[in-house]
Amino acid sequence: MIELNPTHDPARRSWVESANLPDSHFPIQNLPFGAFERGEEVRTGVAIGEQIVDLHALAQARLVEGDAAVACNAALGSTLNEVMALEPRVISALRRALSDLLKSDAPGAGRLRELEAGIMPRMSDVSMRLACEIGDYTDFLTSLHHTERHGRFKGLADPLPAAFKSLPIAYHGRASSIRVSGGDVVRPHGQYRDASGNVAFGPAPALDFELELAAFIGRGNGLTQPIPVERALDHVFGYCLLNDWSAKSIQWFEQVLGPFLGKSFHTSVSPWIITEEALAPFRMAAPARAEGDPELLPHLHGDVDRKAGGLRIALDAHLSTASLRERGDAPVRITHTHLSNLYWTFAQMIAHHTSNGCNLRTGDLLGSGTISGADDLSRACLTELTNAGRDPLALPGGETRVALEDGDEIILSARASAPEAVSIGFGECRGRIAPAVKPGGTHGLRRA
Repeated sequence: MIELNPTHDPARRSWVESANLPDSHFPIQNLPFGAFERGEEVRTGVAIGEQIVDLHALAQARLVEGDAAVACNAALGSTLNEVMALEPRVISALRRALSDLLKSDAPGAGRLRELEAGIMPRMSDVSMRLACEIGDYTDFLTSLHHTERHGRFKGLADPLPAAFKSLPIAYHGRASSIRVSGGDVVRPHGQYRDASGNVAFGPAPALDFELELAAFIGRGNGLTQPIPVERALDHVFGYCLLNDWSAKSIQWFEQVLGPFLGKSFHTSVSPWIITEEALAPFRMAAPARAEGDPELLPHLHGDVDRKAGGLRIALDAHLSTASLRERGDAPVRITHTHLSNLYWTFAQMIAHHTSNGCNLRTGDLLGSGTISGADDLSRACLTELTNAGRDPLALPGGETRVALEDGDEIILSARASAPEAVSIGFGECRGRIAPAVKPGGTHGLRRA
């Protein structure tokens, strides 16, 4: 586990005033990485308050040296893959150098402030892009509450799969349709059973969101070389929000080997990667296993993971409808949950994923699965919130929902909080449902 250092100091403040606001997602203790379009060029950067440190411009200004300069020079491409593949100590050196340049009493901050206009654009003046090239995407199923509820909705005699408490269940998702937050999520076409039980093909009638957290792999592992659970987090560069958009009508009809077309049409991720180091103050014990649960097998058990494999992260989902926006009403919070609702830790997911010798690569994305808890508000998808459509979700103005309608927008957010630490956020992960494309037609997509 990463030891705390001066970059985590809760007393540290930045000369970037927007980073010091109580509700800022990106205080100086955070410093997440991302990619953005500036003019005609896509660059990489680090968020601070409402601004971005352009790593390309920072390298040209030669304001950092040593390992920090190595990391900065690795960021000269349009993605962060080269940075993510570096040794953690090199990435940490860049974090420390940036923190020192951005702190309010930084002796070397004068030069950066002189160059602020050229090096630090405002977020409102740029468009965010995917932070890295994602080669593979694996999505897990690690919430016991989510899994049990869906098993009951399907009428299964045993709603929890037999393997659930023995290993982290997952499926191989589609990396090509992962998109950065914002823009349209087009309603997909597919096969499903209609109200009469007949198989139909057309725009999916039951569209849903699923609130997740995801880990980006930094350094990978060689083929045939498993990653031990106690070393698994050394391979995590950082985390983002993930919306595993699901066409439940398609998914529930087709699913035999696992999700396919009901999931592969679109997956949204938040643009900023919150690093493993930034989250060090928010480590907590792994979720407790109930009496009578199977003993953890050796490759999934580690003393450090049991003591500090969890994270103190609260997550929310808000829903905005076309009617709410027309009236000027704010989005409605429909989910409030916590990462502690997961049965498995990210270290266990990685250890199990590689236990057969599977090689993970820099930029691979691992989703947590829907983070649902026991109480009603912690249900992290509409299917659960409505008891599979039996109890419609009531919204202001008399609207109700059993599934997402065209024009509906989902906004995911999350914050890490702990005593004696400055809370850090993940930004937002947004997506708005657009009508299905007519056969043979095109769709004027809103760009993220």
